[in-house]
Order: sequence, then C-alpha cells, then structure tokens
Amino acid sequence: MPKPKKRGSNHQRGAGGQPRNVQPFSDEDASIETMSHCSGFSDPASFTEDGPEVDEEATQEDLEYKLKGFIDLTLDKSAKTRQAALESLKSAFSSKILYEFIMERRMTLTDSIERCIKKGKSDEQCAAAGLACLLCVQMGSGIESEEIFKTLGPVLKKIVCDGTASIQARQACATCLGICCFIVTDDITELYSTMECLENIFTKAYQRDRDTNGVSSTHNTVLHISALLAWTLLLTICPMNEVKKKIEMHLHKLPSLLSCDDLNMRIAAGETLALLFELARETDADFFYEDMDLLTEKLRALATDGNKHRAKVDKRKQRSVFRDVLRAVEERDFPTEMVKFGPERMYIDCWVKKQTYDTFKEILGSGMQYHLQSNDFLRNVFELGPPVMLDAATLKTMKISRFERHLYNSAAFKARTKARSKCRDKRADVGEFF
Repeated sequence: MPKPKKRGSNHQRGAGGQPRNVQPFSDEDASIETMSHCSGFSDPASFTEDGPEVDEEATQEDLEYKLKGFIDLTLDKSAKTRQAALESLKSAFSSKILYEFIMERRMTLTDSIERCIKKGKSDEQCAAAGLACLLCVQMGSGIESEEIFKTLGPVLKKIVCDGTASIQARQACATCLGICCFIVTDDITELYSTMECLENIFTKAYQRDRDTNGVSSTHNTVLHISALLAWTLLLTICPMNEVKKKIEMHLHKLPSLLSCDDLNMRIAAGETLALLFELARETDADFFYEDMDLLTEKLRALATDGNKHRAKVDKRKQRSVFRDVLRAVEERDFPTEMVKFGPERMYIDCWVKKQTYDTFKEILGSGMQYHLQSNDFLRNVFELGPPVMLDAATLKTMKISRFERHLYNSAAFKARTKARSKCRDKRADVGEFF
C-alpha cells in the first residue's frame, strides 16, 4: 500500500540540488523609492496625491534583505533557482539605482555571473549576461567597472567564439561584451580587440551571397545581428583615424546584407549604413561614395517595398526605417526625436545618439526613463548634466489633478476620433490633408 503524500512536500528545499520557490522581484518592490543616493528623483506621474507617508528606512532594509537573498541563490545547486534569482536581480537593477548596495557586493556578483556563464545552460547564460550589462550600467565608468570587465571579458569572448555554445547564449554574450566594453574601456587596445572579436562574427554574414554551401545560415542570423549592433556601438567611441579604417573596410560590404531574408538583419544593416555615412561626413565634409546610385536604389526599394509575401507589420516597420535611412544617405538628414523623462526632455538628433539610446533602452526596458533621470553614467553619455534635484513639494505642484487629466484625455480622444473619421471618409478631399 503506497504511503500517503506528506503535506508541505512542495515547500522550499535547499539540499540535494532541489529547486526552491524563488519569489521574483515584483513591480511593487520596484516602485519603492529606496536604495539610492538619487531616490528623490521620482517621476512626477508616480507621485501620489495625499498618499500615506512611507518609512523609507524600513523599505530600504526590506529591499536589501530581498536582494541579498537573490545574490545567495545565484550559487544554488538548482539551475532553475539560479536563473530565477538572476532574473530577479535584473528586474531590480533595471528599475532602481543601487550603486552603494552593489559597490559592497560587486566581487560576489561578478563571481556569480562568471560561474553562471561558464557552467550554466543557455537560459542561465543569457540571464547572467544580461545581469552583467546592468551591473556595469549601475557602476558606471570607473576602476570598479574595469575590474568587473577584466574578469568577465575573457569569459564573454570565449562564449561568443564558441561554435558549440547555443546561439542564444552567444547572442546575449555578444551584446554584453559590446555594452560592457563601451562603459568601462579606457584601454584602446582592449577596445580594438573587442571590436575584432565581434567583426569575426558578423562578417560571416557577408559570405552568404558568395558561398553556395550556406556558411551563414539563417540559424546564425540573430547572432550576426547582435554582433553587428554591438560593434556599431563601439565604433561610435573610436578615434577618427580608426573610424576611417572601419568605414573603408565595411561600407562596400554592408549593402549586401540589405538583401537578407531576415527583417531585423536588413534594418540593422540599414541603420549601420546610415551611421557610417554620418561618421564619414563628420571626418570628411566632401566624402564621396562610388556606388551611391546603386545603394540609394536598394534603399528606395526597401522604403517602398510592397511585396505581398511579407507581413503587413514587417513591411510597415521596414518602410518606416528605410525612409529615414534613405534621407540620411541622400540628404544628410535625421528625423529628430524627443524623449521625455520626468520634467526633462532629451532630443535624439543624430544616428550615433539613436544607436546609443536604442542599445541601453533594450537592456533597461521600462527602467530607461528612471535611469535617464538618476544614473550619472547615462546622463554623462547623453550630456544631460547632473541629476535634477526635486523635492516632494515641487513634484506635487508639477502633478496635474485627476480631473484635469480626465478633461485633457477626453479632448484628445474627441480630436483623434474626428481626424480619423475625416481620413476614413472616401468623399474627403485628399488634397487638403497633404
């Protein structure tokens, strides 16, 4: 007769490599303004009217306690537990400024990340690489970050170049390698070495049109894209003489990637071309590209692509991107974008700035705005100056009332509905709208 199951058999277990139930870092934890010397720079939209007072010291201790637990769990025997702990730390690092907390534990975190990348499987390696990016973003450019990169750099390069590792892990490590090098490297030799490592990966995509044996398979395309974007990011901080060499080396080869079947590869190649042209014209105002007519013809075809075998969403995205790329190549123009974060505004007015912003937005996600407000390193990169100090009273005066917000939204909704109705009316005179 089988024994009845004991209650609580699925409770947290730590011995024998059994998985533990790890409670992830939640949005509620992320919303607590704690754990930083910049904790007062909250978004005005998040400031609640007449809300209850929060014991910041208590919430700080609670957050520290949770994060310490996650750091300990990165050494657990269970791979699932380690991965869950890494993901929780990523959520915390992307949503808060934790400089002082991390400074005291940076070597422990570095050792954990190194161990997870070396011995973990694909998903764990991806999570560890993502955490390494956020660790360097938190620490900024300094001696401590250089020590972290000296430890993790060789490990990341080994995974990127390892053909037996999973594509996802190699992709994550390529992105991590580029971002960490961008943040911490003052050594020009290390910068060139990292760029060469990434070049050895994405240049294999050039061979696709020439090699009938399919050396550059579709399976590897995601890796080539990540390596290309990471290399492009590093190119933006290279000395001008090195930029000229790279332009001469790649400008005639990159257009071949515009014919790739993968949409993301076409877009990555197009944006990289726009950035190369921008840098080339900065170094030489009279820069001349021999195959300009052929290139603009390709770009115009992609900007007006109407192939029925492609999804509508893909075609819309491709046309939007390549219209901007074509304008950059032909007219030296860039569509300026404005980014709002709290009471501040940032204008993205060139391809170099766009590439940098898109890279950090990809790893920080929804925490990008908070880091733009509070992270000294990012503010230095985008030339925003020191963080703006706002007290609670100022934040409260900046916040509009709920009734005013309701009136604004109602008016905007009516105006939008009216405009759309006109556009949908077949009898409307098209000429008056354009």
